[in-house]
Amino acid sequence: MTRSEAIRAALVEAASRLHEKAALAAEVAALEADDDDRAEMLAVADLMESLRAAR
Repeated sequence: MTRSEAIRAALVEAASRLHEKAALAAEVAALEADDDDRAEMLAVADLMESLRAAR
């Protein structure tokens, strides 16, 4: 692999990671805006806490 090819591959990989981060951030934002999902998350957290406290 030439130096130019290595640099190009590194740039493509970095761009891919940036895209993945942007997609993950968008998914997190969508979940945070979903009231049903947030209610379910809180219900699961309450259940887990009650199970932990029961010991």
